[in-house]
Amino acid sequence: MYRNGKRHAGTAFVVFCRRASLDVTRFGTSVRREWGTAVQRNRIRRQVREIVRLHQREIAAGWDIVIQPRRRAAQAPFALLEQELVGHMRFLTGSAN
Repeated sequence: MYRNGKRHAGTAFVVFCRRASLDVTRFGTSVRREWGTAVQRNRIRRQVREIVRLHQREIAAGWDIVIQPRRRAAQAPFALLEQELVGHMRFLTGSAN
């Protein structure tokens, strides 16, 4: 994923994307241990899962996507996180929506 995929970075996320041989898009989240306590890491994971749940139909099928939050994501409002993450995924997968 990291070597052969595409990468797009912003203020709150770094998103990696690679074409998959499946008919569905798979999502993964990677939060570094040094990012904070388990409570902080799990909170951002839950927020990322909710954004993906709300917008997964808008993203083109057949991709593997790994989302790495940055420290700034902890202080950002949910709406800004949602806007940035969806924008990254649309850019990388070529989704027109």
